[in-house]
Amino acid sequence: MEPSAQGEPSTSASVDDSQSVYRAEDSELFPSVPALNQAASNLAQIASYFTQCLPVPGYTGIPEEGQELAILPPVSTSGRPALQTSSAELDGSSLSPSVISSSQEISDISGQMAPFRVFQNGASLFQGLVDRARKTVRGSADDIGWLQRTQGLPAAEDGTTRFLEILDSVRKNEHKLPDAVVYLLVPGLFSNHGPLYFVKTKAYFSKMGLVCHIAKIHSESSVSKNAREIKEYIEEIYWGSRKRVLLLGHSKGGVDAAAALSLYWPQLKDKVAGLVLAQSPYGGSPVASDILREGQLGDYVMLRKLMEILVSKVLKGDLQALEDLTYERRKEFLAQHPLPPEVPIVSFHTEASITPSVLTALSHVAHVELPVAADGNPARIPVVMPLSAALAACSQLLVARYGEKSDGLVTRKDAEVPGSVAVRPERKLDHAWMVYSSMNEEPGDQANTSQVCEALLTLLVEVAQRRRHQTAMKDE
Repeated sequence: MEPSAQGEPSTSASVDDSQSVYRAEDSELFPSVPALNQAASNLAQIASYFTQCLPVPGYTGIPEEGQELAILPPVSTSGRPALQTSSAELDGSSLSPSVISSSQEISDISGQMAPFRVFQNGASLFQGLVDRARKTVRGSADDIGWLQRTQGLPAAEDGTTRFLEILDSVRKNEHKLPDAVVYLLVPGLFSNHGPLYFVKTKAYFSKMGLVCHIAKIHSESSVSKNAREIKEYIEEIYWGSRKRVLLLGHSKGGVDAAAALSLYWPQLKDKVAGLVLAQSPYGGSPVASDILREGQLGDYVMLRKLMEILVSKVLKGDLQALEDLTYERRKEFLAQHPLPPEVPIVSFHTEASITPSVLTALSHVAHVELPVAADGNPARIPVVMPLSAALAACSQLLVARYGEKSDGLVTRKDAEVPGSVAVRPERKLDHAWMVYSSMNEEPGDQANTSQVCEALLTLLVEVAQRRRHQTAMKDE
């Protein structure tokens, strides 16, 4: 039958007039749905051609011709749904002219949509590359100082003036550290390979009649593993001496010590008197993040792979020790395990010197003892490394890229614990100062590592006493 003037196909005379309302809709809508199968086949062929020219990850295409497609069942003349029919069972001879015309129109539209979909996928891929490039350019700019920008965290109190007063008294041999506590020094990353790290400070404390220990942890282990070992150290010290423990952690050692208090505070609250974090990346380190985080500079110059070989193969450590210092890991950890607010905390952070003289300096980090010489005394050969020069270069890079002051590895903002008493000296000290300074004699007008540690712990004792007094006043 020929189509009517209104574009609707005529119907069979045997059909009841009561179905005339549905007949027009059926002939226009449902018979055209199976024709989408042919349109889909055309679309699949065109899309396959374009995706071969421009492969897009994740694009699986459209089923090939002859595959079963889920289609809507056409309505029979009795008003009941007919059986589903696959595209293979249909041919052009069974379709009316209007259906064929509709199919051709759909095929034309589908043919136009196929390259558009490929274009969309290509645009999405291009946008992903743009986002990755932007992430690389931005680096850690959005992460540095995130603790200070987080709402609800208490601000740090400036204790620099009081620290300098205590340090001046210490250099005049006025010592106020109590012997009613035990002092535990927690070294930082790679401390296993610096045998003299904190040794001089421990001897200095012992001469004052104070009990001092150095935590023998595997510094290249993860934060959680070291936190458990520090917790065991504290319990062993407490049960052996019945004295509370004051902790001082340098670099990652401060992060490890803080994690021990966060994870095990119910067991340690009666055994710990306070914590000093010296140059610790409490909020994270831009250097660790830029090396290890995906999409950062470490991806382009193989730094991540080289660091993995250094830590895992050469130093027999765990790469997670560095990963735990990235901003992502620190944000995740602190969100789940914040420091207990009642713990007295002192934060100490510095800025490295970037003068030309430092960039060419060599740092005395150890010594090698040779067999006994002719005069009967063993000969010592100093071991020097360009630590100061390397950290000065890193500090200069962080200033140039982010505009942030740092000790070469940790920015001042990220080393400041919210709610702590912050010590912000103007003296230029790089991140490794506590390591190599113990091997050298400081100028007469400058305090050495041991004196700085004593002043920091003395300030911590005062902070703890003030906290106890404030708590007692509130209770009354």
